[in-house]
Parts: sequence; C-alpha cells; structure tokens
Amino acid sequence: MKIENTKAQMRKGVLEFCILSVLKDEDAYVAEILETLKDAKLLVVEGTIYPLLTRLKNAGLLNYRWEESTSGPPRKYYGLTETGKLFLKELDNTWSELQHAVNTVTRHKNKNNE
Repeated sequence: MKIENTKAQMRKGVLEFCILSVLKDEDAYVAEILETLKDAKLLVVEGTIYPLLTRLKNAGLLNYRWEESTSGPPRKYYGLTETGKLFLKELDNTWSELQHAVNTVTRHKNKNNE
C-alpha cells in the first residue's frame, strides 16, 4: 500500500470542510481559495476545485456573484448561503468530535506501545 494514496484520500475527505471554512468570513474567488489551501499545505488543483464548488453550489451551500476586475476578466466570487453556514457549523462540530476520537485512540495506542 502506498502512503501517498492514503494521504490523498485523507485530504479529499476534509476538502469540502476546508473550502466552506475558507468562505466562512468573506466571499472569495477560486485563486484566493486555492492560495489559502496551498498556504495550509492542502495542495489542490483547479480541476479538482471547480467541480467541488459546483457540487456545493448545487447543494445550496454556496452562491456566487460576478465582480469586475481591474486586472483581467470578471471574477466569480463564492460565498456561503445561510444553509451553508449551518452545514459548516455541523461539520465543525463533527470535526471536533472526530479529532478528539482520533487523538484518544492514537494516544492510547502510543501509550501501550511505549
């Protein structure tokens, strides 16, 4: 089994949560979203993010608006809908519970292996 495959699957599993979290406080366009994810070491390519944003929009979690840009074509800014904000809150709670559970299990195992 290749570790890179497992690491990629772990990242994919939290990508929706991370994207919604990026948009929690303000709207952003794709390049800004990608830059934020890149800064956090979550490397995502445009070919991955566009279908995901479309899926989140179709689920009613995101909306978008076009805004003129002084340095090129208009930009599509994504933002959370009210449903998206509630969904993110639930994901945040779930993430906290999952993180606690994983930490409990992995710390327990590490103590037994010492």
